[in-house]
Amino acid sequence: MNDKLKKFYGYLFEEELFKEIDKLGLLKSISQGTIIMDIGQTITHMPLLLEGAIKIIREDENGDELLLYFLEQGDTCAMTLSCCMGQHKSEIRAIAESDTELLMIPVQQMEIWMAKYQTWRKFILDSYHTRMMELLETVDTLAFLRMDERLLKHLQDKAKVNHNDSIHTTHQDIAYDLNTSRVVISRLLKKLEKEGKIEMYRNQIRVVEL
Repeated sequence: MNDKLKKFYGYLFEEELFKEIDKLGLLKSISQGTIIMDIGQTITHMPLLLEGAIKIIREDENGDELLLYFLEQGDTCAMTLSCCMGQHKSEIRAIAESDTELLMIPVQQMEIWMAKYQTWRKFILDSYHTRMMELLETVDTLAFLRMDERLLKHLQDKAKVNHNDSIHTTHQDIAYDLNTSRVVISRLLKKLEKEGKIEMYRNQIRVVEL
Protein backbone atom coordinates (compact mmCIF):
# COMPACT_ATOMS: atom_id res chain seq x y z
CA MET A 1 0.00 0.00 0.00
CA ASN A 2 1.45 3.36 -1.02
CA ASP A 3 2.54 5.29 2.09
CA LYS A 4 1.95 8.68 0.45
CA LEU A 5 -1.55 7.61 -0.59
CA LYS A 6 -2.23 6.59 2.99
CA LYS A 7 -0.79 9.84 4.36
CA PHE A 8 -2.87 12.24 2.26
CA TYR A 9 -6.01 10.25 1.53
CA GLY A 10 -6.18 7.41 4.06
CA TYR A 11 -8.13 9.46 6.63
CA LEU A 12 -10.74 10.42 4.02
CA PHE A 13 -11.97 7.03 2.89
CA GLU A 14 -13.18 3.78 4.42
CA GLU A 15 -10.81 0.83 4.18
CA GLU A 16 -12.69 -0.92 1.36
CA LEU A 17 -12.55 2.14 -0.90
CA PHE A 18 -8.95 2.80 0.02
CA LYS A 19 -8.02 -0.73 -1.09
CA GLU A 20 -9.81 -0.19 -4.42
CA ILE A 21 -7.93 3.08 -4.98
CA ASP A 22 -4.64 1.40 -4.15
CA LYS A 23 -5.42 -1.51 -6.49
CA LEU A 24 -6.75 0.42 -9.50
CA GLY A 25 -4.65 3.59 -9.32
CA LEU A 26 -1.76 3.99 -11.76
CA LEU A 27 1.30 5.59 -10.14
CA LYS A 28 3.07 8.17 -12.31
CA SER A 29 6.16 10.29 -11.69
CA ILE A 30 6.23 13.58 -13.63
CA SER A 31 9.23 15.89 -14.06
CA GLN A 32 8.96 19.62 -13.41
CA GLY A 33 7.67 21.52 -16.45
CA THR A 34 6.00 18.49 -18.06
CA ILE A 35 2.50 18.93 -19.50
CA ILE A 36 0.38 16.38 -17.64
CA MET A 37 -2.86 17.17 -19.46
CA ASP A 38 -3.44 19.45 -22.44
CA ILE A 39 -6.37 21.35 -23.86
CA GLY A 40 -8.49 19.18 -26.17
CA GLN A 41 -7.11 15.94 -24.76
CA THR A 42 -9.54 13.12 -24.01
CA ILE A 43 -9.45 12.41 -20.29
CA THR A 44 -9.06 8.77 -19.33
CA HIS A 45 -7.89 9.16 -15.72
CA MET A 46 -8.49 11.49 -12.77
CA PRO A 47 -5.39 12.51 -10.77
CA LEU A 48 -4.83 12.29 -7.04
CA LEU A 49 -1.76 14.34 -6.16
CA LEU A 50 0.66 12.52 -3.84
CA GLU A 51 3.72 14.75 -4.07
CA GLY A 52 4.73 18.02 -5.71
CA ALA A 53 2.50 20.71 -7.21
CA ILE A 54 0.61 21.34 -10.46
CA LYS A 55 -0.49 24.59 -12.06
CA ILE A 56 -3.79 24.68 -13.95
CA ILE A 57 -3.87 27.02 -16.96
CA ARG A 58 -6.60 28.29 -19.28
CA GLU A 59 -5.82 29.41 -22.83
CA ASP A 60 -7.76 31.86 -25.00
CA GLU A 61 -8.28 31.71 -28.76
CA ASN A 62 -5.10 33.72 -29.34
CA GLY A 63 -2.98 31.28 -27.37
CA ASP A 64 -2.56 33.59 -24.37
CA GLU A 65 -2.47 31.75 -21.06
CA LEU A 66 -3.85 32.54 -17.62
CA LEU A 67 -3.03 30.68 -14.44
CA LEU A 68 -6.25 29.57 -12.72
CA TYR A 69 -4.93 27.88 -9.56
CA PHE A 70 -2.35 25.50 -8.11
CA LEU A 71 -2.87 21.95 -6.89
CA GLU A 72 -0.78 20.49 -4.09
CA GLN A 73 -0.51 17.28 -2.08
CA GLY A 74 -3.89 15.79 -1.24
CA ASP A 75 -5.71 17.67 -4.04
CA THR A 76 -7.50 16.71 -7.20
CA CYS A 77 -8.72 18.94 -10.05
CA ALA A 78 -12.34 20.06 -10.43
CA MET A 79 -11.84 20.71 -14.15
CA THR A 80 -10.78 17.10 -14.59
CA LEU A 81 -13.71 15.88 -12.52
CA SER A 82 -16.16 17.88 -14.63
CA CYS A 83 -14.73 16.53 -17.88
CA CYS A 84 -14.69 12.97 -16.49
CA MET A 85 -18.34 13.04 -15.45
CA GLY A 86 -19.50 14.71 -18.67
CA GLN A 87 -17.18 12.72 -20.94
CA HIS A 88 -15.81 15.95 -22.42
CA LYS A 89 -12.34 16.81 -23.61
CA SER A 90 -10.05 18.80 -21.35
CA GLU A 91 -10.54 22.57 -21.29
CA ILE A 92 -7.39 23.24 -19.26
CA ARG A 93 -3.65 22.60 -19.38
CA ALA A 94 -2.02 21.01 -16.33
CA ILE A 95 1.74 21.48 -15.93
CA ALA A 96 3.98 20.08 -13.20
CA GLU A 97 5.10 23.05 -11.09
CA SER A 98 7.69 20.80 -9.46
CA ASP A 99 8.65 17.12 -9.69
CA THR A 100 5.32 15.46 -9.07
CA GLU A 101 3.89 12.05 -8.20
CA LEU A 102 0.31 11.22 -9.16
CA LEU A 103 -2.06 8.35 -8.68
CA MET A 104 -4.24 8.18 -11.80
CA ILE A 105 -7.77 6.79 -11.28
CA PRO A 106 -9.64 5.35 -14.33
CA VAL A 107 -12.60 7.60 -15.18
CA GLN A 108 -15.04 4.68 -15.28
CA GLN A 109 -14.60 4.33 -11.52
CA MET A 110 -15.87 7.85 -10.89
CA GLU A 111 -19.60 7.18 -11.09
CA ILE A 112 -19.25 3.72 -9.56
CA TRP A 113 -17.60 5.13 -6.45
CA MET A 114 -19.94 8.15 -6.34
CA ALA A 115 -22.87 5.75 -5.95
CA LYS A 116 -21.06 3.18 -3.80
CA TYR A 117 -19.08 5.23 -1.27
CA GLN A 118 -20.35 8.23 0.69
CA THR A 119 -16.78 9.25 1.56
CA TRP A 120 -15.80 9.41 -2.13
CA ARG A 121 -18.90 11.48 -2.93
CA LYS A 122 -18.04 13.90 -0.12
CA PHE A 123 -14.43 14.13 -1.32
CA ILE A 124 -15.55 14.97 -4.87
CA LEU A 125 -18.06 17.60 -3.73
CA ASP A 126 -15.54 19.16 -1.32
CA SER A 127 -12.98 19.26 -4.13
CA TYR A 128 -15.46 21.04 -6.41
CA HIS A 129 -16.12 23.59 -3.68
CA THR A 130 -12.43 24.22 -3.00
CA ARG A 131 -11.55 24.68 -6.67
CA MET A 132 -14.57 26.94 -7.18
CA MET A 133 -13.41 29.16 -4.31
CA GLU A 134 -9.96 29.33 -5.89
CA LEU A 135 -11.46 30.28 -9.24
CA LEU A 136 -13.47 33.05 -7.56
CA GLU A 137 -10.28 34.23 -5.86
CA THR A 138 -8.59 34.35 -9.29
CA VAL A 139 -11.48 36.42 -10.66
CA ASP A 140 -11.29 38.78 -7.67
CA THR A 141 -7.54 39.11 -8.14
CA LEU A 142 -7.98 40.04 -11.80
CA ALA A 143 -10.82 42.46 -11.08
CA PHE A 144 -9.70 44.20 -7.90
CA LEU A 145 -5.92 43.97 -7.42
CA ARG A 146 -3.25 46.12 -9.02
CA MET A 147 -0.68 44.25 -11.09
CA ASP A 148 2.00 44.57 -8.40
CA GLU A 149 -0.42 43.08 -5.86
CA ARG A 150 -1.29 40.27 -8.30
CA LEU A 151 2.40 39.59 -8.82
CA LEU A 152 3.18 39.41 -5.10
CA LYS A 153 0.20 37.12 -4.48
CA HIS A 154 1.31 34.89 -7.35
CA LEU A 155 4.81 34.59 -5.90
CA GLN A 156 3.41 33.88 -2.44
CA ASP A 157 1.14 31.17 -3.84
CA LYS A 158 4.04 29.54 -5.71
CA ALA A 159 6.16 29.58 -2.56
CA LYS A 160 3.38 28.03 -0.48
CA VAL A 161 2.58 25.14 -2.84
CA ASN A 162 6.28 24.35 -3.19
CA HIS A 163 6.88 24.72 0.58
CA ASN A 164 9.90 26.89 -0.16
CA ASP A 165 10.26 30.67 0.05
CA SER A 166 12.80 30.57 -2.80
CA ILE A 167 11.24 30.23 -6.26
CA HIS A 168 13.23 29.07 -9.28
CA THR A 169 11.64 30.85 -12.24
CA THR A 170 12.20 33.47 -14.92
CA HIS A 171 10.55 36.83 -15.52
CA GLN A 172 9.14 35.44 -18.78
CA ASP A 173 7.55 32.42 -17.05
CA ILE A 174 5.85 34.72 -14.54
CA ALA A 175 4.64 36.92 -17.40
CA TYR A 176 3.07 33.87 -19.08
CA ASP A 177 1.30 32.88 -15.85
CA LEU A 178 -0.13 36.36 -15.33
CA ASN A 179 -0.86 37.03 -19.01
CA THR A 180 1.26 40.16 -19.21
CA SER A 181 4.64 41.19 -20.65
CA ARG A 182 8.11 40.38 -19.35
CA VAL A 183 8.96 44.10 -19.28
CA VAL A 184 6.04 44.79 -16.91
CA ILE A 185 7.02 41.88 -14.65
CA SER A 186 10.68 42.94 -14.51
CA ARG A 187 9.69 46.49 -13.55
CA LEU A 188 7.29 45.34 -10.84
CA LEU A 189 9.75 42.80 -9.43
CA LYS A 190 12.27 45.61 -8.96
CA LYS A 191 9.56 47.64 -7.22
CA LEU A 192 8.72 44.74 -4.86
CA GLU A 193 12.42 44.20 -4.12
CA LYS A 194 12.87 47.89 -3.30
CA GLU A 195 9.91 47.61 -0.90
CA GLY A 196 11.61 44.68 0.82
CA LYS A 197 8.91 42.15 -0.10
CA ILE A 198 11.16 39.94 -2.24
CA GLU A 199 14.85 39.35 -2.91
CA MET A 200 16.01 38.66 -6.47
CA TYR A 201 18.85 36.43 -7.65
CA ARG A 202 19.66 34.86 -11.02
CA ASN A 203 16.58 32.83 -12.06
CA GLN A 204 15.51 32.78 -8.42
CA ILE A 205 13.25 34.92 -6.25
CA ARG A 206 13.02 34.72 -2.48
CA VAL A 207 9.65 35.78 -1.07
CA VAL A 208 10.30 37.73 2.14
CA GLU A 209 6.68 38.67 2.81
CA LEU A 210 4.69 35.41 3.02
